[in-house]
Amino acid sequence: MPGKGKKGKGQGKSHGKKQKKPEVDILSPAAMLNLYYIAHNVADCLHLRGFHWPGAPKGKKGRSK
Repeated sequence: MPGKGKKGKGQGKSHGKKQKKPEVDILSPAAMLNLYYIAHNVADCLHLRGFHWPGAPKGKKGRSK
């Protein structure tokens, strides 16, 4: 039939090279503005940015109903 093309698997991702993630500046003005609205204090700010300390309380995972 003239209107139909080949049916097959679509093109997948290439497995050769991984794209490098760009470096993110956590002290940029946009990041600071975002942090201003989501963090409640300095300890919360550091925790959200990935700087955890040994005695930090662990947050609850999951939702309670």
